[in-house]
Amino acid sequence: MALGTGSRPGTTITPHDLRFDAGRICLDLLATTHPEERLGSVDVLRAWIVGSGLVPPGTPLAHADPSWVREFRELRDLIGQLVAAWLLPAPPGGPVPPYDHVLLRVNDLARPAPPAPRAVRRQDGDLVRELAAPPACGALLAAVARDAVELFTDPAARACLRQCAGDNCPIVYLDTSRGRRRRWCSSEVCGNRERVARHRRRAAVARA
Repeated sequence: MALGTGSRPGTTITPHDLRFDAGRICLDLLATTHPEERLGSVDVLRAWIVGSGLVPPGTPLAHADPSWVREFRELRDLIGQLVAAWLLPAPPGGPVPPYDHVLLRVNDLARPAPPAPRAVRRQDGDLVRELAAPPACGALLAAVARDAVELFTDPAARACLRQCAGDNCPIVYLDTSRGRRRRWCSSEVCGNRERVARHRRRAAVARA
């Protein structure tokens, strides 16, 4: 599922442009293509890895390099294809979407062990989470791929997949709201945009 396009010329994407409100790590990764490419640099990818909760804040990620960006983009594309196949199923009697090769690749990426956490006692006696060692790219990819496997093999979670109702917003999220009535990827972003547009339409009618 292609959620967006490349960055516009002259546009600088920063960690502040990242969002983590889709309800699953794999869907947060998918959202990094909208409204333009977010994972355009190693620095932003590092920020996404921390912001997504894959690693605790302060985890050393200096060893990340541009190959990590390519690997995460590949996994993102695979997740997008699975999401598209679920949200846009084949018509009754029609052919099954040919994404078995996508499942094989996601399963392969999910095979390695994810980063190993450990509990560390601080000087004040509180326990905090750290990683046993700086995480490898494959271990981080495995954590995201496993999240995708868990999502798509859980009928209840899979049934909560929704695409934002906002104009030109293809972001997919997990609707866990009461009554499953959530319409927007974000009430503050697309929801607010729709409310402003509705107000302007009413104002235009009143003026007429």
